[in-house]
Amino acid sequence: MKSRYTSLLITLIVMAFMYMPIVMLVSQSFNASRYGGKWTGFSFKWYSALFRDYSVINAAINTIIIALSATFLSTAIGTCAAWSLHKYRHSKLQTMHYALVYAPLVIPDVLMGISLLLMFVSLKADLGLTTVILAHTTFCVSFVTFTVLARLQDFDFNIIQAAEDLGAGSARIFFKLILPLLAPGIAAGAMMAFTLSMDDFVVTFFVGGPGSTTLPVKVYSMMKHGPPAIINALSVVFMALTFTVAIAGQIFTRKKF
Repeated sequence: MKSRYTSLLITLIVMAFMYMPIVMLVSQSFNASRYGGKWTGFSFKWYSALFRDYSVINAAINTIIIALSATFLSTAIGTCAAWSLHKYRHSKLQTMHYALVYAPLVIPDVLMGISLLLMFVSLKADLGLTTVILAHTTFCVSFVTFTVLARLQDFDFNIIQAAEDLGAGSARIFFKLILPLLAPGIAAGAMMAFTLSMDDFVVTFFVGGPGSTTLPVKVYSMMKHGPPAIINALSVVFMALTFTVAIAGQIFTRKKF
């Protein structure tokens, strides 16, 4: 019994340590005080000021454009990569293929950002939305690939052969058979890619250019020059959007297709 209460106490302490900063952030975003620290009354004025700040709105638009574009590209490439890795899993080059896909998962973000920046500079590419989208797609592909690959572990290729014996064409097999069976894994990978792209700062900081400022980069800039109260409101909105996408992905992937 004593060990049970001790475990409960440790769990509560850990949860408080993890979630108290978030609770404080949310509460301070409704504090009428400009710099926080002292509660001067409940107010929505910082949210109102936030949505009147056009630089923040432009950063939000850039973030959504980059996240959606990177999600679409990485999902398409990652799904094809996962299918190839699983279908030709007995190939002698499979170890090298896995290493290439796995590398972006273990490479530090700083190193990836610097390497991508050097590549774009060597190609004389103008830094902007396009370079950020390509950079986000690069590290999101690996997450999508391994998520879809996990779904493919239970995939039975005999179903495809049976469909071919019944006269089904390639397009019909893909849209009526393969895609519905892989849909949970593809959706989970896409949601993960979207969330990672929305939250990325380090890579974006290196490969971004004029007119490609995203919300994480904007928050970093506002921490040095802007009022903290607006940053609290922006962080809450950004956090709520990220949680919504993550929860929606979990609900969607639990559905049976």
